[in-house]
Amino acid sequence: MPEVQQRKRFKPFVEDELPAIAAGTRALVAHPYDAAPCPDSASEPATLAIGPEGGFIAYEVGKLREAGLMPIHIGQRILRVETAVPVLLARLFPPV
Repeated sequence: MPEVQQRKRFKPFVEDELPAIAAGTRALVAHPYDAAPCPDSASEPATLAIGPEGGFIAYEVGKLREAGLMPIHIGQRILRVETAVPVLLARLFPPV
């Protein structure tokens, strides 16, 4: 089961905590613009950042990239967060 974490303060989390959380994992950020297509499956542990509908703002994406996360998208349509989470998890970790 995925572990879900929420933080209220973006910058302190991304600068102080996220690099340690993402260490040794495939670090991804879901972002609908200027991103690579979502990989079909991941065999290694993953850290996945999912923001608000419409994606993170450019500053936030830059900070997430600095923390080592690679932007990915799941298509042209922007999904609601509650839809994007299971779609991304199913795409990254398909049932065996």
